[in-house]
Amino acid sequence: MLQGWVILLVAFGYLCLLFAIAYYGDKRADEGRSLANNPYIYALSIAVFCTSWTYYGSVGRAASSGVDFLPIYLGPTLVFILWWFVLGKIIRITRVNRITSIADFISARYGKSTLLSGIVTVIAVVGIMPYISLQLKAVSTSFTLLLEYPEIALPQGIVDTPVVLPTAFLVALALGVFAILFGTRHIDASEQHQGMVVAIAFESVVKLVAFLAVGLYVTFSLHDGFGDLFAKAAQVPDIKKIFTIGGTSSYGQWVTLTLLSMAAIICLPRQFQVTAVENLDENHLQKAVWLFPCYLLAINVFVLPIAVGGLLEFGSTGVDADTFVLTLPMAKNQEALTLFAFIGGLSAATGMVIVATIALSTMVCNDLVMPVLLRMKSLRLTEKGDLTRLLLGIRRGGILVVLLFGYVYFRSIGESYTLVTVGLVSFAAAAQFAPALIGGILWRGGTRKGALIGLCLGFAVWLYCLLIPSLALSGWLQHEFIEEGPFGIALLKPYALFGLEGFDYL
Repeated sequence: MLQGWVILLVAFGYLCLLFAIAYYGDKRADEGRSLANNPYIYALSIAVFCTSWTYYGSVGRAASSGVDFLPIYLGPTLVFILWWFVLGKIIRITRVNRITSIADFISARYGKSTLLSGIVTVIAVVGIMPYISLQLKAVSTSFTLLLEYPEIALPQGIVDTPVVLPTAFLVALALGVFAILFGTRHIDASEQHQGMVVAIAFESVVKLVAFLAVGLYVTFSLHDGFGDLFAKAAQVPDIKKIFTIGGTSSYGQWVTLTLLSMAAIICLPRQFQVTAVENLDENHLQKAVWLFPCYLLAINVFVLPIAVGGLLEFGSTGVDADTFVLTLPMAKNQEALTLFAFIGGLSAATGMVIVATIALSTMVCNDLVMPVLLRMKSLRLTEKGDLTRLLLGIRRGGILVVLLFGYVYFRSIGESYTLVTVGLVSFAAAAQFAPALIGGILWRGGTRKGALIGLCLGFAVWLYCLLIPSLALSGWLQHEFIEEGPFGIALLKPYALFGLEGFDYL
């Protein structure tokens, strides 16, 4: 029987294992025998792109929209296969100039503008909050679900469930401690965290194996292979329609999601961190350009089978499709597989949160807080020789604040959205960096003023068209704001701004 103490003990043991791996990775790096200086470790660390959104959310999206989840992974695949030279140039610039974050990179391409790096940092922190809340939501939901075993029952209002408060909060706290221990142990000019990279690579293996285990069980144990599974689905009209693009999605939506994911694989702070900042050898990219797309292919092979298997198993019983990875083994009393699936989801969530908080805290410290403190003459920081303790304190505080904001977003807004929808909101925020970043590399005519205007206008549109509507959907604003526009002005409807009707909201 999967009792609460067993689940907690296994989850705590897994987090302790991550601590041990990261500690060992750092120790080996200090001895000059780096584990992270390996092309396979590097490629697996980039797979931090696959979060609980991939692990749970892709199945949920596939259950409602069929192959509509594919563009989210098609975009990164295209970037690594066709745009590898851009990635190589970003890595080279980062290494030569000792760049520490995407804010630092964009600023460096436009004359080391402090204002520009500060704006990028603000956009990153606000834009990634939904993504961090997504991970907390996924862990809390899965834990709450397992507590009901062998019953498959999840309260409709998850944030009102008493156990969720300590679960989500304790997860956030544990991840904050991990990020502080292995992301802010010391100040390094390169801002590399080799122990963390090794731990993230290990997590990538765990979540892949766990997802494949569930997929193999559903496809070849519950059913007689792909042919049998899809033949059964073809006999159910409601399931059959998800196999066609025109049935539940549009070509325009595919283009939108592909472009957003292409931008995200470069511009998400955590992806820039592992791809560029943590890179120890440019030649590692030669392995990553084929290994990372192979990883994306492997982790998506069983998305549709699991979604179809869940729809066949549960029908219209109301079981959330985002939970099929857990509920299918639960329904057949496969306790060991259920627990392994839970650990896989925990890996997917924790990896993203750890890397994202470390990247964001570095940006907040270097590009937001320290420039302000250095301008305050009363503090006389320029006269002090060693600011290490101050810098570490700011970064550690930044990690906790970022996680706290993510938790608050989860408690107040996150319940109104599916996992994929929350992730896409953050993707759209990160995409605002793409013109300034790519333009800074490839276009000599780009200027600081143009980058500033583009970022500010893009962020304003994102706030108005995506973030503020989430407040309305969560009950913080009147729903008429979405349907009729502010003060009834139809031209200002956030999902049809300036009368652009008929388009996907993204």
